[in-house]
Amino acid sequence: ELPPSEFMQVADSTWLVLSVVSNGREPPGCQATGVTKIARSVIAPLAEHHVSVLMLSTYQTDFILVRERDLPVVIHTLAGEFDIYREESGECVPVTCDDVSNGFLKPKPPTSPTLHPVQSPQTRFCVLTVAPDTLPAIATMLIDVLFYSHSPPWDAATSSQDLDSITFFSFSLIEGYISIVMDAETQKRFPSDLLLTSSTGELWRMVRIGGQPLGFDECGIVAQIAEPLAAADISAYYISTFNFDHALVPEEGIAEVIQLLQQRQESSR
Repeated sequence: ELPPSEFMQVADSTWLVLSVVSNGREPPGCQATGVTKIARSVIAPLAEHHVSVLMLSTYQTDFILVRERDLPVVIHTLAGEFDIYREESGECVPVTCDDVSNGFLKPKPPTSPTLHPVQSPQTRFCVLTVAPDTLPAIATMLIDVLFYSHSPPWDAATSSQDLDSITFFSFSLIEGYISIVMDAETQKRFPSDLLLTSSTGELWRMVRIGGQPLGFDECGIVAQIAEPLAAADISAYYISTFNFDHALVPEEGIAEVIQLLQQRQESSR
């Protein structure tokens, strides 16, 4: 519905959404759990088969986006461990390898993934949700934050350094469920009684992956982060964007996360 514009850049590929559920049901409760081990069991095999993914964690659950042209490889890769369904007119229809065998692409020979720098700004973040019927009460503030609070211009000279702070705001509306990520200072601008968070009210710190825009063809970026954190049983809330990837982890675990990722980079050299 968006009109063509010289100001809007659109990736060439069309993407499909994978929603990973356990025993046919969504994870119970509304709590930000991030890149779960179930999601990890999808991300790692896809990376091995050279399937690029975009990861989108929300307050309610995780979504993995894959390019439509990669669907045959995705089905063949995951069919051994997962029951796979596609949604048709609101109904879930089983999918088998035979459904997508035509055009199946065999995986390419393995290559060493690029090790991207990670940065950990000092900014503290909140992961929140809001009831849809209360959205009009904060609409003006949302518009102000989304469209009139601008990030400082990107400076390539800072690419190898940790950022002191980062401007980051994420708003997603998926099937009626709203998920918001904002820094703790921005949260103070909103009525506290309308923003819902986990019972612990924990704050999150960010690890940003990439010193320059990552593109959409490289594989294994999410796996490089998700695997060591899942192995250490550290919850991570992961958001892929047009330019960079961002992993949010509980504030008290940021030092351990940085150490794990640094060790992984050193061992891969």
